Amino acid sequence: MPKRVFIIHGWEGHPKEGWFPWLKKELEKRGFSVQVPAMPNTEKPKIEAWVSFLNEIVSKIDENTYFIGHSIGCQAILRYFESLKEGEKAGGTVLVAPWLTLTDQAMPGQEEKAIASPWLETPLNFEKIRQSSDNFIAIFSDNDEYVPKENQTIFKEKLDAKIIIEHNKGHFGGEDGIKKLPIVLESISAL
Repeated sequence: MPKRVFIIHGWEGHPKEGWFPWLKKELEKRGFSVQVPAMPNTEKPKIEAWVSFLNEIVSKIDENTYFIGHSIGCQAILRYFESLKEGEKAGGTVLVAPWLTLTDQAMPGQEEKAIASPWLETPLNFEKIRQSSDNFIAIFSDNDEYVPKENQTIFKEKLDAKIIIEHNKGHFGGEDGIKKLPIVLESISAL
């Protein structure tokens, strides 16, 4: 059975954004089956809608199933893992610019705060999440204006994630001009 990879974009993201098309092409060259779904209501992402959507598109999860998330897409993956039955487990997970806390720049207005609040305030069951994936790799940028540095410690402590720090990659989004992200390709290939 071929290895399947699901690349989950972030808030206001889309499948053709930034480094997603490049990564999809590179993974397919290596024999992976890759999906970069357009997540529902990306302008106002809601936990329940995103987790339900992941349940639909992933269907059966096993050790040949891998996840790559960006920003809020990382949280969607973790919350999806919480919904899995005992024994259901992914082969590995790469989280790019993951967050459980955000800077004020990420939420400049009331609308952004209202959208982010459920994601920030709804607790995660890290014990259940750790049982739902073999390996976690969390990739951060040293100049991400949205993700505070404390998130590195949180992901290391809560998920025993391997932490990788990239230099000057911002929030790793299309607006940062990131069209290729070799560290993600290397990370998923190493799992």
